[in-house]
Amino acid sequence: MAEQIPKLWKDWRLHIIVLGIVALTEYIGTFQIQVGPGVILLLPMLYAVVIGIILYFTPIISEKQSLNAEPLVFISVTLLIAKFGVQAGPEIGIILEAGPALVLQELGNLGTILVALPIAVMLGLKREAIGMTHSIGREGNLALITDKYGLSSPEGRGVMAIYIFGTVFGSIFIGLASGFFATVTPIHPYAFAMATGVGSGSMTAAALGPLVAGFPEMADTITAFSGASNLLTTVTGLYMSILVGLPLTVKLYEILDKFRNKKAGKGVE
Repeated sequence: MAEQIPKLWKDWRLHIIVLGIVALTEYIGTFQIQVGPGVILLLPMLYAVVIGIILYFTPIISEKQSLNAEPLVFISVTLLIAKFGVQAGPEIGIILEAGPALVLQELGNLGTILVALPIAVMLGLKREAIGMTHSIGREGNLALITDKYGLSSPEGRGVMAIYIFGTVFGSIFIGLASGFFATVTPIHPYAFAMATGVGSGSMTAAALGPLVAGFPEMADTITAFSGASNLLTTVTGLYMSILVGLPLTVKLYEILDKFRNKKAGKGVE
């Protein structure tokens, strides 16, 4: 990797394309769409993701550029996390006051199991649903399923599908949802800031942007809560999946599968 980095910086075509996307999206600026009592915020980062996806399917972006862009994303996310840490320092008193709320927010990641798994089973998915719904399917979860079941297993195919889908569309979805729900519900912005920490730097940034734009007077504190939450999720998320998420998903899947088979009159597999 160390030998590859200098080559990445010399890919001027890639950097010019990225600079052009950034300049264009910043020029477009922020748009607000009123939906009932809520607001959907369209931010430059959202445009950049969409434009990047479109360009990927055109001759403008070659396979070389797409491969070179991947490690550069991780470098950018590293800088973002460093910024989170710097902004969290002055707000450490408020973060400590949150206490158990900040720690227990990790339980929110179990929502994928309780909401998505029944829907997946209802749609007819088999054990792929376990890999798909035990988490949001980021790198640590992909490694967990690969280690336990193998990547070629139904569970492995499921988690890989969500990993790819989340990489492409996750930032778009969470960015739109964050701004809308923060304005349509009476929940405090700090709670939404904690909810942005899903263990993915790009998704956290996408969810944080609308909150900062919607509540600029709380920007520093919101950023601090988001950074602290994402750090906690990164550290504890894998253990939550190992000890709670995956076993709960497997057990719930077995119950739902028995009910499905009984209802279909086929018996238990």
